[in-house]
Amino acid sequence: MVKTGSYYLLHIGVASMVAYTVTGSWIQALTLSLLEPTVQMVFFYLHEKLWERRTQRRQQTVSAA
Repeated sequence: MVKTGSYYLLHIGVASMVAYTVTGSWIQALTLSLLEPTVQMVFFYLHEKLWERRTQRRQQTVSAA
């Protein structure tokens, strides 16, 4: 958990620096750097659910054959 937390902070720091370089605004940079990982997390969850559904369908097809 500590490793995950430190990686999250590193990601936020790097994303903030990149966003600040692009926007020139710390408020926009912090907003973007916090928003991006949150959106990524949601899409990762959806991706995992779809992937699991696909895997189950394939297993059912193999089992039926």
